[in-house]
Amino acid sequence: MQRIAGDEESRDVLERFLAPHAEKAFLLLRVLVGLMFAWHGFQKLFGVLMPPGIEIPVGSQVWIGGVIELVCGLAIAAGIKTTWAAFLASGTMAVAYIQFHWRFQLGTGLLPSVNQGEPALVYALLFLYIACRGNRRRS
Repeated sequence: MQRIAGDEESRDVLERFLAPHAEKAFLLLRVLVGLMFAWHGFQKLFGVLMPPGIEIPVGSQVWIGGVIELVCGLAIAAGIKTTWAAFLASGTMAVAYIQFHWRFQLGTGLLPSVNQGEPALVYALLFLYIACRGNRRRS
């Protein structure tokens, strides 16, 4: 592959510009994703803004998922036990994708855009990244 003249130089300029903001961007990502995840748990546990007729029985798998979403989401947003909370949240969303979206379907059922599992996969990977990176700084 042939490099275009100036391509590497322009990339270095952008990287140098963005590098000092990496920790702030990660903090923003961690807090916003944690709060959004906690909101999903809050919805499940307290029935806030849920479609009519949907009730989640206490102690059910979905209810337990709601507890995990609320507690882990708040912990991730606050930077408390971030690695553990994000790892548990990542696994929870991987299970949610496999069990409720993919369901071991072959063909187009495997595609997240078809099985509506994109948010679950995105959350699973974001939380895995956060778990691997850890809290670093709270700044």
